Amino acid sequence: MTWQIEVFHDGACPLCRREVDLLRRLDRGRGRIRFTDIAAPGFDPAAHGRTLDAFMARLQGRLPDGTWVEGVEVFRRLYAAVGFGPLVGLTRLPGLSHLLDAGYRVFARNRLRWTGRCEDACEVRPAPR
Repeated sequence: MTWQIEVFHDGACPLCRREVDLLRRLDRGRGRIRFTDIAAPGFDPAAHGRTLDAFMARLQGRLPDGTWVEGVEVFRRLYAAVGFGPLVGLTRLPGLSHLLDAGYRVFARNRLRWTGRCEDACEVRPAPR
């Protein structure tokens, strides 16, 4: 089986690392998820047609056909890839979907502060649209 989604995660983020570790265990070596650490030495965002600010602003994922997905949709695809499809479907219900999207936006704006990685300015700039 080939991968179903590539996730571009911040390996320097403790919360993100925990989530990635959980997903690796749930994937059980099947390779349904391709993990790319944007904090790794040598990671070149330009090679993916994006900026580091864009990768830092929101969780990014890429499907095998090259389609990009962002934010909560990446989590949906990740958890569907490891067998939680029926539960993922519930996250698409109108009220719950909006709540999850809003919660993720708050997390994305504050994750550096909440994970103790602020130095001078602790704001992730929104990715250009």
